[in-house]
Amino acid sequence: MTPIICGIVNATPDSFYDGGKYTHLIDHAKRLIDEGANWIDVGGESTRPGAKLVSTQEEMDRVLPIIEAIAPMVHVSIDTTKGLVAIEAHKAGARILNDVRGFQDPEMQEASKLYDSAIIMHSKGRPQTMQSLIHYEDVVKDVKDWLIEQTKHCHAKQLWLDPGIGFAKTQDQNIQLLKALPQFTSLEQPIILGTSRKSFIGHILNRPSPTDRLAGSLATVADAWYKGVQAFRVHDVKETKDLLTMLQSIH
Repeated sequence: MTPIICGIVNATPDSFYDGGKYTHLIDHAKRLIDEGANWIDVGGESTRPGAKLVSTQEEMDRVLPIIEAIAPMVHVSIDTTKGLVAIEAHKAGARILNDVRGFQDPEMQEASKLYDSAIIMHSKGRPQTMQSLIHYEDVVKDVKDWLIEQTKHCHAKQLWLDPGIGFAKTQDQNIQLLKALPQFTSLEQPIILGTSRKSFIGHILNRPSPTDRLAGSLATVADAWYKGVQAFRVHDVKETKDLLTMLQSIH
């Protein structure tokens, strides 16, 4: 299967890498499309550890104009944990629902019925508490079993599974999950991976600033592609596309 590149558009001032970086978000989204994004993931509330929640109205004010502008030209996913935002995003043109809480909430389960596709991501708690919820009997088995269980609660036509790298996991647990990706890619549903510029890469490479983590991010994409991952949620579309095109040509 040709790999799918999902370009990230964060309409949030406090996202860990690009919060407030792009003042013209619709132009940024169009640039990612031109660089080769197969779909654009639009989010209006930061999910980084420690981030504050925003109101439903504020989140909709941030994301709906972007979705309306780009939906005619590309597949759009809405990155939200709020059912009302999901419903209004679908009206605006989003056709993929990305829930970092993995459809634990009934309102998101109900909203998923509207969508062609949905991403079930593993996480625990909320951004303010997730990094205190890092205890697992076996992180690989626990995450895999949880994702399988949550497929019962999401009603979109097509489901993607995301092991949730960086969400309620330590650096070692993130690495364990990446090493064990074949256990996930052997599941019935396809896997989407989001490792782009995350802190575990910075810790391994001694790169405190997310702006210095491109090489590490691309390394995780290459490894995951060889292990069967089909989609990648990234900030750096052009570089990721070049990498994957080259890998396909020599594989």
